[in-house]
Amino acid sequence: MIVRVATGASLLALALTAHPAVAEAKDTSWTLQEALGNPDGLKISASIRTRYEALHDQFRPGLDRNDDLVTIRTDVFAEYDGGPIRIGGELVDARAYFGDRGSSISTGEVNALEPIQAYLGAGFGPVLGKGSTTSLDAGRFVLDLGSRRLVARNDFPNTTTAFTGAKFEWRGAGKERLTLFYTYPQQRLPDDKASLLDNKAKLDREGTDLIFWGGFFNKPKIVGSTSLDVYFFALEESDRPTTATRDRHIFTPGFRVLREPAAGKVDYQLEYACQFGHISASTTPGAPRRDVSAHTLHAELGYQFAGAWQPRLATFYDYGSGDGRGEKYTRFDGLFGSRTGDWGPGALYGPLGRSNISSPGFKLEARPSKRLDGFVAYRAAWLANSHDSFASTGVKDPGGASGKFGGHQIWARGRYWLVPKMLRWEAGGAVLFDGRFLKSAPNANRLGNTVYGYTDLTLTI
Repeated sequence: MIVRVATGASLLALALTAHPAVAEAKDTSWTLQEALGNPDGLKISASIRTRYEALHDQFRPGLDRNDDLVTIRTDVFAEYDGGPIRIGGELVDARAYFGDRGSSISTGEVNALEPIQAYLGAGFGPVLGKGSTTSLDAGRFVLDLGSRRLVARNDFPNTTTAFTGAKFEWRGAGKERLTLFYTYPQQRLPDDKASLLDNKAKLDREGTDLIFWGGFFNKPKIVGSTSLDVYFFALEESDRPTTATRDRHIFTPGFRVLREPAAGKVDYQLEYACQFGHISASTTPGAPRRDVSAHTLHAELGYQFAGAWQPRLATFYDYGSGDGRGEKYTRFDGLFGSRTGDWGPGALYGPLGRSNISSPGFKLEARPSKRLDGFVAYRAAWLANSHDSFASTGVKDPGGASGKFGGHQIWARGRYWLVPKMLRWEAGGAVLFDGRFLKSAPNANRLGNTVYGYTDLTLTI
């Protein structure tokens, strides 16, 4: 029933986009910046996104078979640049409605009235070389680095992660970029289901019990049109009085080589990261410590055809190690990355992710006009280790007797600007076709193939 409702909502939005009055509308977008008279040094913007999403045949153990949700995210950002000194802030109000205790609703959907950015910045000009720029920010801010697979400002989920600390950035004359940071990640509050269902507002916390630091360097056109990313991230976690943790002390070095898509040319990227350090065997006080040895890989080869629609066909492979029965802990930790770009929609869906998975696939995308774009993607997914929980599903067979094949996923999305740069409609969905593992693992729901759909409208001013 809920899937039919989601489909009906999508068809209604599609009908609206086909109406001549909408389809022929010119670029009449209006901005908050313009309304204030474009004051010198001030940047200000706001947006509101309303989404309906529905899921049929839940894959997560112990939850309702069907789930649907309405989420609303309101965002207001402002920054004043008075020369060498900048001050900025951003307030996000993320709420969800019509969920219940059997829903998978989490802090990924609800974070009411949260200042995700509040920072003071300073620019130092070309102090580190002619044609370069240097800046230092302190306070609360977001991070979006490289491929965004390990550190990102998430967009598809209703909430995002921010960090409190200091960030140093240098940009060279050749467009090189270096980012160094030392931060305390936001720990979203409230985090109990009753409060989330009531959309209660409570300021997030950060502290020395969770520290994230590291560096990222990008060098464009290191060889021809190929760019290089090199990074090192560190996560240090410890217990706090009210919460026991796995005491993760994980260090993640990695690199990416990339050639961006261009009409009539082959594009590619290869990204690899490993992890070492240590982690507690459980959250029990005094649990033995295990050394960490994990890794992940993304390889992709694509071709963008010349033509009005700019069609691009790509094939890819992703791997994230899983934990077995050895002395070392080998499950890869996705840190603060975005899953949506590679793995499909998150929110109520999100079965796949960068842990315990081996997954090839392909993707076809096109942009018929400046207003319209879309894609369809397919993946087959196996467990990297048959004894560990499969990706992000929570389904596990400790005995390893349920095989390794998780299933097939098909994901599609379309976006259309009803009013250019101002009002955008988006709709999409995914189907996870159960493989042997999801049909036979001891805690599998065995409800059948999972079907997910969503539609949303985003107003930006």
